[in-house]
Amino acid sequence: MSLNSTPKANRLHIAFFGQTNAGKSSLVNAITNQSIALVSEISGTTTDPVYKAMELLPLGPVTLIDTAGLNDLSPLGNLRKEKTLEVLHKTDVALLVLDGESPDWEFELELMETLRSRKLPVIGILNKVDQAPDHPDQKARAEAAFGIPFHPVSARTGEGIEALKETIARSVPEQEDKFRIVGDLVRPGDFVVLVTPIDKAAPKGRLILPQQQTIRDILESDAIAVVTKEFELRETLEKLGRKPRMVITDSQAFLKVAADTPRDVPMTSFSILFARHKGDLPSLAKGAGRLHNLRDGDKVLIAEGCTHHRQCDDIGTVKIPRWIRQATGKELLYEHVSGTSFPPNLQEFSLIVHCGGCMLNTKAMHHRIDIAGEQEVPMVNYGVLIAYMHGILDRALEPFPLAKMVYEEECAKGGPVHA
Repeated sequence: MSLNSTPKANRLHIAFFGQTNAGKSSLVNAITNQSIALVSEISGTTTDPVYKAMELLPLGPVTLIDTAGLNDLSPLGNLRKEKTLEVLHKTDVALLVLDGESPDWEFELELMETLRSRKLPVIGILNKVDQAPDHPDQKARAEAAFGIPFHPVSARTGEGIEALKETIARSVPEQEDKFRIVGDLVRPGDFVVLVTPIDKAAPKGRLILPQQQTIRDILESDAIAVVTKEFELRETLEKLGRKPRMVITDSQAFLKVAADTPRDVPMTSFSILFARHKGDLPSLAKGAGRLHNLRDGDKVLIAEGCTHHRQCDDIGTVKIPRWIRQATGKELLYEHVSGTSFPPNLQEFSLIVHCGGCMLNTKAMHHRIDIAGEQEVPMVNYGVLIAYMHGILDRALEPFPLAKMVYEEECAKGGPVHA
């Protein structure tokens, strides 16, 4: 990723769905004015979903997703269809593409019911109108069958493409990008101190993504970001001249930062901020309160939203299991997943411990939280869990009263466990 690029997780995800050879890949190329997706007369050319980041005015940065055909009958068809439907978990706006020459919409009508059940904005597209003289009649039939407007376009000639872009821009949910990471917690002119440890796990030459995004959010709120390491925090606070609005720390430095931050200064972590920003902080705080229910032999799933080179003291595979063992005294079984995959059947696990999700978009993170909730498996993220085990989650949740109340209610049922 370029240093000037907007991260994929922060981009609106717009996905193209339809039958094989409906022209989805050609539409992606037409909208981007680039040959991004492979186009062929051979059915099933698109196999795995193809992602393309671009600027789509007036929306700004978006990710276009080209998917395999829903009616792919090749030997790998079922797997391709499964991958296509997985894209729904991260889709913000769905583009339903019909072949203007085809009267058979069985697969699309089935998908439309799924899209409606997920309350996704859907834009209907009738493609290949340059090859379909009766396309006005086709448009009318499609609108009657699907109950949404359809936009006649031709990816080959460019007819209707600009109008389609304008429609996409108007379809963005009103609340999109309205919620900020920390901007609603600070006022213009406030000092916000960010504690960013620089150790062997830190990326060379840059800060990690949550730290970058939080700094940007503070600056956009006309507040002042002061960045320091954990061992310089006490001196930094003394030299500021006035109390900061809040201190935000990397989860792994929680204890040191809590000790050096005056009790009347609010303190939380990047991971807790992102649990609120991308997920559901009250439910994740409730998951931390369930730690006392673990028993010897229980299975714990540790899930990360991205893949990365693991260090010898990796947080997911080494530190988290060690900290849980120290906090509970229980011998547990651990399973690890990373990247876009998330096990659909979670009922064999007693707890899910998830990363902060900085590489997942909000839709994908909410999907994972919803799956866990539907199967009644408690879920917590790294930062919330670490603060809990160190006995300082109460303090880290003080800026978020609802999450703090839910956490305290859960702990009251069995008593919290602290290291």
